[in-house]
Amino acid sequence: MASAQKQGGGVPAKAGPRSTLEAFGEVSEALESGAGLPAVARAAGKALEASVIVLDSASSVLAVACASSEDERAVMAGQGSSESVELRVADATVGELRYRPRGSPPDPALLRMVANLIGYEVERARVPERASEAAVGDFLSDLLARRITDRENIVARAQELGSDLQDGASMIVARARPQQPEEGDWRARVLTVAERGARAVRRDSLAALIEVEGMRPQVNGPERELVILVPGTAEDEGPRAADAVLAELESALSHYALVVAHSRPAGDPADLHRAGAEAQLAANVAEARGLSALSFEETGAYRLLLPAMSDDPGELHRFYQETVAPLAAYDDQYETELVRTLESFLDADGNVAKTAERLFTHRHTIRYRLDRARELTGLDVSSTDGRERLSLGLKAMRALGIVPPGGPAHERGTEAGRVPKEQKDR
Repeated sequence: MASAQKQGGGVPAKAGPRSTLEAFGEVSEALESGAGLPAVARAAGKALEASVIVLDSASSVLAVACASSEDERAVMAGQGSSESVELRVADATVGELRYRPRGSPPDPALLRMVANLIGYEVERARVPERASEAAVGDFLSDLLARRITDRENIVARAQELGSDLQDGASMIVARARPQQPEEGDWRARVLTVAERGARAVRRDSLAALIEVEGMRPQVNGPERELVILVPGTAEDEGPRAADAVLAELESALSHYALVVAHSRPAGDPADLHRAGAEAQLAANVAEARGLSALSFEETGAYRLLLPAMSDDPGELHRFYQETVAPLAAYDDQYETELVRTLESFLDADGNVAKTAERLFTHRHTIRYRLDRARELTGLDVSSTDGRERLSLGLKAMRALGIVPPGGPAHERGTEAGRVPKEQKDR
């Protein structure tokens, strides 16, 4: 009886260790109560005897159960004995559980069960958010594909999503490509960060990752673009939003190649599909030039290719195939630089000496490459017509977002020579 009441000098008896089922039951009760992720995180921390932080798939913090702000920073940074476990529902990663034990590590079976419960709560909490994301994605996709063209319908659908397009809007295309392996859903993280930047300028901006068919020919089908709609037609609103998006991406994402491009403002919502094409053309040109930011107004002569890009990108692609594509194929096969040499030659106003200086290559090598270009395309750079067609072919390539293969500055027939790929494989 004494052990059930008190021991010695009035000190309460120390409770025995809880079983795995008891600890799991506490987390289950928090989940069933409907109190939300913060309550579930606190119960998980108690069950695991650890400081706990729950993040979503974009690495945004959803709930914290830590002893102090210093403890929270240590868990987030993975310091000391901090560990993490992926939260999954079926085959999908929905988030991450980061924890730091206050004593011995938690039982692996208990940790797995608790992580499963938290994963399901994260998934359940995100259902309305995902429905909203899907609605925004459907709207922007329909808008750019011209499946909705009626002004009143466009404005009404935007209002349902909390955006006012009465006065028109501009479009932004943002691209972020990781330069090293990334864990988790990095595209969702990019979307979250970019959307935060746009909404710092216009709170009713809409952003989504959507497939834009026909604009960028892809071997494996359409590529998803991060498209942002920024309401309003004030001249500085679109550029300010684009600058804010780029600043947020640069701040939050390291080791990423970034491109942010924006259109002119469209006063009529029915013209927003054209604004989307302008933003994508600017993004393609920016990537080709190695720029991180570009507006449609800054694309120069590429603006003349917009109608072909919007109305019949297939024709633009056919023109590229008839002009520059053979050079790109040769570069890919022999690891040469015919495309780069042609670009530099045209940029140097047809001056071989300046081209050689820019490419740190002998003049004879430049002449050899230009001769190969003539043999492959049937177009002579020494003639006005040949230069014009090849120049337009290069612009078509960049406008379509086609990246030519690179290669070393030596090929067969010059001082060093290269061995074709098929010969190297023998």
